Amino acid sequence: MAMEVKEFWRWPETNWVNPDIDWKKGKWIVAGVDVGSVSTQAVIMVDGEFYGYGNMRTGSDSPNSARRGMDFALEKTDMKLENIDYCIGTGYGRVNVPMAQQSITEISCHARGANFMYGPDVRTVMDMGGQDCKAIRIDDRGKVLNFLMNDKCAAGTGRGMEVFADLIQVPIWEIGPRSFQIQKEPPMISSTCVVFAKSEVVGLLESGMSENEIMAAYCSAMAHRIIELLNRLGVKEKFVITGGISKNEGVVKRLEKELGIKTADQVWHKKEYAIRGYPFDTQIAGAIGAALLGEALLKMGKAKSVRKA
Repeated sequence: MAMEVKEFWRWPETNWVNPDIDWKKGKWIVAGVDVGSVSTQAVIMVDGEFYGYGNMRTGSDSPNSARRGMDFALEKTDMKLENIDYCIGTGYGRVNVPMAQQSITEISCHARGANFMYGPDVRTVMDMGGQDCKAIRIDDRGKVLNFLMNDKCAAGTGRGMEVFADLIQVPIWEIGPRSFQIQKEPPMISSTCVVFAKSEVVGLLESGMSENEIMAAYCSAMAHRIIELLNRLGVKEKFVITGGISKNEGVVKRLEKELGIKTADQVWHKKEYAIRGYPFDTQIAGAIGAALLGEALLKMGKAKSVRKA
């Protein structure tokens, strides 16, 4: 009998469609596809309103991941790809999005997406992605004023957390809550490289340190690494976090404590979205921004609709 292989890193893939919008009445239907190293998101906007999205694991190649992401976003609708006016690709695989007419950097897209999701008073965006972290300063329109990034190592990123989950054999969504089930904060993991961090974690497990304490030590190390980047940029409120690590309360709460600044609540700036219970997924900020930038290009006459139906 084959042994079951548990994938502790695996997180839930999700999609959703807005029941309040009749897309067939829309003037501008745009899409953004964010192909990251770990996850892929596709978002569809209709006349500037959030219509639907898909969020799933990135596969072995970017073009296929983009197709699967878009299919996932369209899955619960009767909309087809030919009904979309314009599509922007972004993220690690942005130049390999087959259905995109143009690509834009994820820095610009996360800035615009954060502005839409959290509101015009956002000034600092921390995108904690699968392979890198980006600290971004923006204005009230979601335009990038300055940014810094760290992409030298997987530590402090989504991929680093996935490796850690498999190493310690704890489902990735349990790591944040369990990291607070401790008597006192342990010293943080000292290694910044994920390869050396793995060795250190193995040593701590062998020394008898509890799983929860090791999770706390790892979350503290991730938070500290992110804070180093933020301090170089300088944090201005309103401060928000996008990307998958923003869902890990063990990292976020420790980051807030060390910074002395609370991150904005993860709720829609548009009150009607919150009231109607539209899902708020911090991983889709880049794809939302890409779609909105595509719509802006259409309205300014800098892009031409490719809608066929």
